[in-house]
Amino acid sequence: MAKQTFDEFYISQYGERWESLRAAMLSDEDDKISPEGLSSPYYMDRASIETASLLPVNEGDTLLDMCAAPGGKSLVLLLKLNGTGKLVSNDRSQDRRERMRRAIYTSLPEPLQAPSVITGHDASKWGLYEKEVYDGILLDAPCSSERHVLQSPEHLKEWSPSRPKRLQALQYSMFTSAMLALRHGGYLLYSTCSINHGEDDEIISRFMKKHPGEAEEIEIELDCGERLEHGMIVLPDKSGGRGPMFASLMRKL
Repeated sequence: MAKQTFDEFYISQYGERWESLRAAMLSDEDDKISPEGLSSPYYMDRASIETASLLPVNEGDTLLDMCAAPGGKSLVLLLKLNGTGKLVSNDRSQDRRERMRRAIYTSLPEPLQAPSVITGHDASKWGLYEKEVYDGILLDAPCSSERHVLQSPEHLKEWSPSRPKRLQALQYSMFTSAMLALRHGGYLLYSTCSINHGEDDEIISRFMKKHPGEAEEIEIELDCGERLEHGMIVLPDKSGGRGPMFASLMRKL
């Protein structure tokens, strides 16, 4: 049996829309801005800023950005902390941690840098070592990043249906780990830049079925977002180039 192609995989999810969505992801059109309040600009997709802003944050909170590099969403959270509390920004890659450190220390006013702690732990095992510690967690999970794949002939050639399956397993282990690390009443914001429903709302569905009564979904709004079974997704063919960006907000009961 012939291997399912990239296009066939996404046609099975998007049908006739795939042609316009594919064209939008290949386009250079985007919508990048810099968060307000920085000492020097840090440009990122508008949908990424809006997504990071969905995590409820009170000054003095203890927060975790589980897969934080290159650091844009951590900047948004540090602005919300306003120099108080603590933000642990984590990434396994040393090079990516250095990029994130530079972003934080060059883009934020010095008083707002104080809550920042940068680490390099395995996010999928975090909950084994720190249980019920954090008031809020942002899990911007590693994902298929289809826009990047489409724009890279090398990555497109290497793609296979086994890749999203491997990523789904990793995403789910990170999601459950984050829930363990979250305090009761705390919030988990799960996001990806994937258009694959298996990496997006199906991760939430799987958790809710396996762990009934442990968390509730909080309704969110994203500008140009389309509502899925769980959360919302911003797709570039209907948002002026923003995204892709999926987001879902959960509260631990």
